[in-house]
Amino acid sequence: MCKKPELLVPAGSLEEISAYLEAGANAVLIGNVEYAMRLPGDFSIEDIREAVAYGRQHNAKIYVSISKLFHNEQLEELKTYILHLADAGVDGIQFGDPAVLRLVKEIAPQLPLHWNAEMTSTNYSTANYWGDRGASRVVLARELNMDEITEMKPSLRIESEVQVHGMTNIYHSKRRLVKSYMTHQGRPVSGSDLSSKRGLFLIEAERPNEKYPIYEDENGTHIMSSDDLCILEDLHVLLAAGLDSFKIETLMKPMSYNKTVIQAYRQAIDTYIENPEDYEFNEAWMDEIRRVQDPERELSFGFFYKEQVY
Repeated sequence: MCKKPELLVPAGSLEEISAYLEAGANAVLIGNVEYAMRLPGDFSIEDIREAVAYGRQHNAKIYVSISKLFHNEQLEELKTYILHLADAGVDGIQFGDPAVLRLVKEIAPQLPLHWNAEMTSTNYSTANYWGDRGASRVVLARELNMDEITEMKPSLRIESEVQVHGMTNIYHSKRRLVKSYMTHQGRPVSGSDLSSKRGLFLIEAERPNEKYPIYEDENGTHIMSSDDLCILEDLHVLLAAGLDSFKIETLMKPMSYNKTVIQAYRQAIDTYIENPEDYEFNEAWMDEIRRVQDPERELSFGFFYKEQVY
C-alpha cells in the first residue's frame, strides 16, 4: 500500500483552519508577521495555542513558519518566541535561517524542523546536509521539474514537501520598493495602502497580458507569479514517487476558492491511495477548480515540465 501524503495549507485565521480541515487538509501552516513572510494571516501566541488544540481534536498537524532572516538584535526575541511555540505544542517549525535551527536544537530539541530555503533546495545532498544537522523535512524548490523531484526522492534521508497548487513568490526585497516609487512619482502613500488587499499588479511593457501581484508589508516588497501552479492532473506521478507532503498555497485567494481546491486534491489523493494500479484522473475534479479560477490567472504546470538549462 502506498504511503498517504500530507495535504498542507497555510491559514490566516482560526476560521480558515476549521474550513480547510473540513475540506480535506490535514496539516496547516501558520505564523506571526514578526517572524514569517508571505502568510495569509497573523497569529498571536494565544491564537497558535488555540490552533494546536483544534488540530489535536481533528487529527491535524499545526506547523509554524519562521521564514525571516534575522539580525543580531532579534535573536533574544526569537529565542523567547521559540520557547512559546514549544510550550504551545506545535508539530513543527519551518525555517530558512540556520539561526532558527541552532536555537531550536539548543532550547527545544523536541520540535521537528522543516528546512525551506526557497530556491536553494535543489538537490538531495544539500537537503541531507541539513538533515544531518537536525532538519526532518526539506521543502523542495519551486524551480525543480518533475524528473528532478521524482529522481531526488530515493536519495533523500528526510521527508520532502512540494507545492502542487497556487501562486508562487518570484521576488522579495526588504526595501519598500513600491512606496519609494510612488513617493518619487509625487504620490506618497501609507504602508497599509500597499498591502495584499490593495490589489496592485506589476505589468511589463513587453508582456501586457501578464499581471504580477505586488504588495508590501512589515517584511518588505513581494512580487508573486502571474499564473497559478496546478499539478492536479499529474498528481499521481508525485504520489507514485512517495513524496511526504503536498502544499496548496492559499495566499491572496478567497477562502471559498481554497476550499474547492483542497477538496479536489483530497479526492485525487484518496482515490489514488485506495487503488494505485487502477487510478484514473477524474476531469470533474479539474472542472471544479476551473469553475472558481480567476479568469485573469491561468492554471499552469509551473516548472514541472520545463527543461532546465545549466
